[in-house]
Amino acid sequence: MTRRELIALLGGAAAWPLAGHAQQVALPVVGFLNSASAEGYASMAAAFKQGLKETGYVEGQNITIEYRWADDQYDRLPALAADLVSRRPAVIFANSPCIPAAKAATSTVPITFMTGEDPVRRGFVASFNRPGGNITGVTTLSGELAAKRFELLHELLPHAKTIATLINSDFGPSGRFQADVDEAARALGLSIQQMQASNEREIDHAFDILAMGGIDALLVGPGPFLDSRRQQLVTLAAKVGIPAGYETRATALAGGLTSYGPSVADGYRQAGIYVGKILQGTKPADLPVVQPTKFELVINLKTAKALGLAIPPLLLARADEVID
Repeated sequence: MTRRELIALLGGAAAWPLAGHAQQVALPVVGFLNSASAEGYASMAAAFKQGLKETGYVEGQNITIEYRWADDQYDRLPALAADLVSRRPAVIFANSPCIPAAKAATSTVPITFMTGEDPVRRGFVASFNRPGGNITGVTTLSGELAAKRFELLHELLPHAKTIATLINSDFGPSGRFQADVDEAARALGLSIQQMQASNEREIDHAFDILAMGGIDALLVGPGPFLDSRRQQLVTLAAKVGIPAGYETRATALAGGLTSYGPSVADGYRQAGIYVGKILQGTKPADLPVVQPTKFELVINLKTAKALGLAIPPLLLARADEVID
């Protein structure tokens, strides 16, 4: 071996570790933008990663996930979205409150969303079948179910005269939720007392009001903030002895009296699948918005017994799941 060949060989060997390092940092980046907290929405992040896994992507093996949690501070969302875009992700996931910020931050990076709203009415996509542009995703349409949830709660408590709502006014769809509940209440001749909470202290204050009496039941509004505080809500409802209806099955499983709607966790899983498909080369415009096919009524019989409630037999028979 000549001296020149030996130098070339040694030079190549010295570059091997650098080449290996380059391969490690070259994993595709998935941006995960969420308005809630990492602790409160850990189960949803796990469902999202399950969807990715179903399409062949595992965090730390063949993709990197950059998480940005707003901790329910919506004013942080534009900066968090811009920061994610600066990381040059292959695709960005955004939950409902984050969608406008993600869309404003980029018109080229693919975006997959998870929302409870009608994405066409909100202007997120052109249509369900042909989203158009760089965005598509999953909707549970849970924001469209306010009147149905109210009617189910009234059926459960036919003698209730005054029902309170608890909404997060910072969450855009709360306005439509409240309007739909107000309309349903007028049709049934019932009174509504609206309460608002965008932080834990305000939740505590709302239940202080409920503890004073005069309100027969509570309907909790939609959105990541209230959903991620399910344990606090369930605990306080039990403490003051107020029957309450919720958006998600997870809250009924945690001890809530009843819930009605599609699975939010499955929506996150479906969003993970869409992110995987985009990583494989599918364009967002070619992926129709996923819509729910099943809405589940869940009744927690154990909670009903603790409240001294007898569930109407016809309603119990219609329940998709009864928790003993």
